Parts: sequence; C-alpha cells; structure tokens
Amino acid sequence: MLHRFRIALIVLCTLALVACNNGIVKRVSEPAASLQQLTVRADGNWTVALRLQNYSSMPMTFDDVALALTVGDSDAGTLQAKPGISIGGTSADVIQVNLVPSSAARLVVADALASNRTLAYGLKGTVAATPQEKKQRSFDISSRSTLNHAPGLPGVLR
Repeated sequence: MLHRFRIALIVLCTLALVACNNGIVKRVSEPAASLQQLTVRADGNWTVALRLQNYSSMPMTFDDVALALTVGDSDAGTLQAKPGISIGGTSADVIQVNLVPSSAARLVVADALASNRTLAYGLKGTVAATPQEKKQRSFDISSRSTLNHAPGLPGVLR
C-alpha cells in the first residue's frame, strides 16, 4: 500500500510541474553597442566595426543605429546605420560603419596611433530594435571604453 501511495505522489508531483510550465520565458533586455575596431583609411576617414550585443532571451532585428562617437574629449561624428540584421538571443554581431570624422577627432586618433597609447571613446545615442513577434522599440545607449593599437596593423585600433 505504501509503495502505491509513493508512486501516485510522484506521478501527481510530475503532473503538477508539467502543468506549471508555460514554455520558455521571453525577456527583452536593453542591447549594448561598443567599438570592436577602428580603422583609419588612406583618405583619413574611418571604418568602424560596431559590435551590437543582444542581451534579450529572444532574437531581435536591429533596424536603426544613431550613436554619437567621442574620442578622447573630441566629438568625432555620428555613427548612423540601418543594419536590418537579426541577432539571436544573448548573442552579438558586428556591422561596418563608415565615418568622416571631425578634424579634432582625426588628430586625437593620429596621436594615439603614433604614440601607441590607449584611446578612450564614448558612444551615446539610440538603437532601434524589434524583438521577435513584438513591436519596434528604441533603446538609449551610453557607454565608454578604450581601444588599443593593434600590433602589426598600421592605422588599426582594437
């Protein structure tokens, strides 16, 4: 009798756990943006490898990026792109953005490259993204970090 009671209790507990399961929890978290690489081209303009990080538990399509870039204490310009890429949950991807920087920012980057120093940068602006099966949202981005000279790659900071 005790054996049947234990089996019935295990079956009931298992059924209760299955009934409580609503599937995968879908959370939308603020994405992040950072510079993965800054390359100074021969014409003095820059190609920026912008890393977009999706911290949500579901895929999001990144529709629009508008981020003001500062290097050192100088405004460099605005990184604008319409990538239209889908990034899976808790994943990241990199897009290439061309930028015609301000003359002050060119000098700051040239000085960092010539003296092999760390370059501090900041990003501030918005990223518009559409979570899977939801409507588009605009996220405010504000981040600061640094880039270092990439050994053996002239004009490249990572």
